Amino acid sequence: MNFKEEDFEVLRGPLESGRQSPSNLGFVLILSIFLQAMLFALVYFMASATTIYPYKDEILKVHFWLTLILIVFSFLYAIPAVYNRSGKIQYFISILVTQNMSSIPFLIMALFLIGQDGEGIITTPESLLNLTYILFFIGFLVFVATCIRFYILLRNGHYRKGSKKGELRGKFEITSYIPPAIIAGVGMVFIIQYIARNSAIDNLNEMILIVGGIFGFFVMLFILPEQLVILYCKLRYKTFNFNIRGYLNSKD
Repeated sequence: MNFKEEDFEVLRGPLESGRQSPSNLGFVLILSIFLQAMLFALVYFMASATTIYPYKDEILKVHFWLTLILIVFSFLYAIPAVYNRSGKIQYFISILVTQNMSSIPFLIMALFLIGQDGEGIITTPESLLNLTYILFFIGFLVFVATCIRFYILLRNGHYRKGSKKGELRGKFEITSYIPPAIIAGVGMVFIIQYIARNSAIDNLNEMILIVGGIFGFFVMLFILPEQLVILYCKLRYKTFNFNIRGYLNSKD
């Protein structure tokens, strides 16, 4: 099915309100410089010291360089002279930064804590890798289910401006989240049972960090499809972009 610009019009809402204007994204990117550095330090110093998770050093090295590169780009695309001329790239950088602040470090921390040595946690690298594969597979299912949900909404015209009353759209949105939410929920139950059977975790704070880190990973996969669709609209339609003076382009 070929979509038209009108099919995505509701997604202009965050742009029209200014929440995702280049200046606001620039401010968020400035804050993200400190947050990304802090989160990397947190993972490095608090979760990596005693873990037996395989390829720990390689994971930390990749995460370090990813974080450093994103910090550099965050600084560059927080400068008005830069983002006013390349808003599409700024939005793409903001997607990567969001994932690096809300998903990646907490997932790494959760996996490292599960593999903490000498505390009765999962004690073999093979079991840790199996758990990681399970997590990624469930995450893939959540992402695919959310993409299918988004496609159905678009096909049925629920993102056309004025196509539905706000209350009806909100009700439909909640219902449409059920399939990916079920997958994520079942996945979380399975993961918790897996951890409980293979560990002796008696530290409530550690359990909260582990479950929260995995849950955050799934939540960000709910959000990612909409971010990617807005990026697609920015690449395809002029009205999803801001002009050099900082105003959203109109259809006129």
